[in-house]
Amino acid sequence: MQSADLAALNALLNSISAVLLFLAWRAIRGGDELRHRKLMLSATAVSAAFLVSYLTRLGLYGNTVYTGEGAIRTFYFALLISHVILAAALVPLVLTTLTLALRGRRERHRRVARFTWPIWMYVSVTGVIIYLMLYQL
Repeated sequence: MQSADLAALNALLNSISAVLLFLAWRAIRGGDELRHRKLMLSATAVSAAFLVSYLTRLGLYGNTVYTGEGAIRTFYFALLISHVILAAALVPLVLTTLTLALRGRRERHRRVARFTWPIWMYVSVTGVIIYLMLYQL
């Protein structure tokens, strides 16, 4: 597998994660806790697979250099910096939110999830945008 293949896989996993997160949000808004739980566990598994794939690509091939110029370059790096910072913060947030849910600490889970969900969604979506900017545009 080449670097670009792993990058495409990572973008696919981020896309799937974003869809699962959206569907889980809809499920809990509709009061379907069981569906929400299944979707969130699936999103967690997909995101874990992404992390393994991303670290594998990084270890094998290193960073990919962005070659865009001008305003698009500034936009790319602003997006990348926010994505990386929030992705790093996301790991402990997801683990905390998941642990609270599995332990039945619903109110605390709900409070933490209000921060975790939008950050997770942002990281998933911006990951796809970064892929598109690096490999497709």
